Amino acid sequence: MSDQGTDYRVVALPGEGVGLEVTEAALQILHWIACQHHFTVQIDRGWIGAPAVPLFGSPFPDVTAQLCQDCDGILLGAVSQGLLELRQHFDFFANLRPVSPYPGLIDQSPLQPDRLLGVDLLFVRELVSGIYFGAAGRSSDDRGSYGYHTMQYHDWEIERIARVALQQARSRRCHLTIAHKENALPQIPWVRLVQAVGAEFPAVTLQPMLVDNLAMQLILQPQQFDVILAGNLLGDILSDLGGVLVGSIGLLGSASLNAAGLGLYEPIHGTAPNIAGQGIANPFGAIQSVILMLQQWGQQAAAAQIQQAIQIFFDRGYRTADLNRYSDQPTLTTQACIDQLIRILRSLDQSI
Repeated sequence: MSDQGTDYRVVALPGEGVGLEVTEAALQILHWIACQHHFTVQIDRGWIGAPAVPLFGSPFPDVTAQLCQDCDGILLGAVSQGLLELRQHFDFFANLRPVSPYPGLIDQSPLQPDRLLGVDLLFVRELVSGIYFGAAGRSSDDRGSYGYHTMQYHDWEIERIARVALQQARSRRCHLTIAHKENALPQIPWVRLVQAVGAEFPAVTLQPMLVDNLAMQLILQPQQFDVILAGNLLGDILSDLGGVLVGSIGLLGSASLNAAGLGLYEPIHGTAPNIAGQGIANPFGAIQSVILMLQQWGQQAAAAQIQQAIQIFFDRGYRTADLNRYSDQPTLTTQACIDQLIRILRSLDQSI
């Protein structure tokens, strides 16, 4: 249990689409666990994405940036615009995406169960540089019209994300895979720069791997990986393969941290407009993001209790709509998932 009287302020940015539903669901769990572990959480709600544009003229308005200032964490739902601006404004350069299949959901992955046993990996993705933030535009020459995006990385940007990845690896199983494409992009020397920083972490084994092979190995033998470090573009693509491993992209959360320790916590799925408003969105990516926020705060017991409850939830056969492709188990709505999860949390709390 934490010391009584600990106070946190969270800014909730539900965004749009299913972001509104999963954020409110995750906040219910956060409020419940805070009460049980004797800390308080103040929730301030802000605007981001398409709903912010008619009100403020921008998907990431100044009023939202000011609201997020000096908070203890930002819980984001899902947006179609404004996210890059939010990440860059607060320099959330270190994106952490853990992937670990639940035993009760092994049947939900298209991979054979023997390939999933023991999988526990962490993607560390550089988040505020690279091709998404480089010079871009459209022009024309004598061959016709064309578009361009520029991938640019300062050496120090690679070195600082390398240090985060190496620290994570040192606290886990001491193995770091460096995703790269240096055979085609030799001017951005990820391997050399990461290896130089790696000299400060002699216990960590470094394994450079071309991204083509890495993507294949994630499907063929995911157990071999511990921490995977990647740039913005490659990390974006590779980490979505985690949804294949766990059974649904709706299960995965993330934490994006800056140098001061402020975090942006969000599920890695999108706005899912095809199911928005139906009350059937999978809330567990958002709940996993709350777990990462609690861990960042040092509320390890609260985080562990939620994680245990989720495992029991799936062990009992409960499923959301996206997790019912290969079984005839009953499908729960978003709110029914939260109600059931709180019942499990309550039973765990009584057994402590």
